[in-house]
Amino acid sequence: MRPSVRGVLLDHDERLVLFRRTVPGRDIYWSVPGGHVEPGDDTLEHTLHRELLEELGATVSSVTPLTTVSYPWKGAVKTQHVYGCRLVSMDPGLRHGPEFEDPSRGIYEVERLRLQRSEITSRHVVPEAVADYLSTAIADLPRLIAQRSR
Repeated sequence: MRPSVRGVLLDHDERLVLFRRTVPGRDIYWSVPGGHVEPGDDTLEHTLHRELLEELGATVSSVTPLTTVSYPWKGAVKTQHVYGCRLVSMDPGLRHGPEFEDPSRGIYEVERLRLQRSEITSRHVVPEAVADYLSTAIADLPRLIAQRSR
C-alpha cells in the first residue's frame, strides 16, 4: 500500500486547518489535508506540497516532520507521514483533482479550529491514529512548527 502524507497546517492566527467531509452515505467526519505518494513525487515533502496545492490551493512554509502513524487498513497496513507546516497563502480557485471533479467523493469544506484538545475530541477526525496524535499534541503545535523565513 502506498504511503500517505498529512499536513497539520497552522494559519496566520494559529488555528488548525482541517476538512469537514460530507460524503453520501457516511456520517460527517473531519480530516487533515493530504494524500498518497504518487510515482512522480520525488520526496514525501514534495507529495505534501502537491497535495496541499491540489486540495486547498495552499502554499506552505516551515515544513516539519511531526510523526509517522501506521494502522490496519483494508487488509494491509497504511502508513501516514504527518508534517506540520505554516500557511503562506490559500486560493480555493486553485483546488483541483478527483476530489473536486467526482460528486460521489462528497464535499470538502475548509474549517479552522482553535488549538484546544476539545476541538479534536469533540469531532470524528479520521484516521483515528492522526486524531490521537492531534489530541495529545494540539497545544504544542505552535512550538513544534516553528516560524521560519520563507
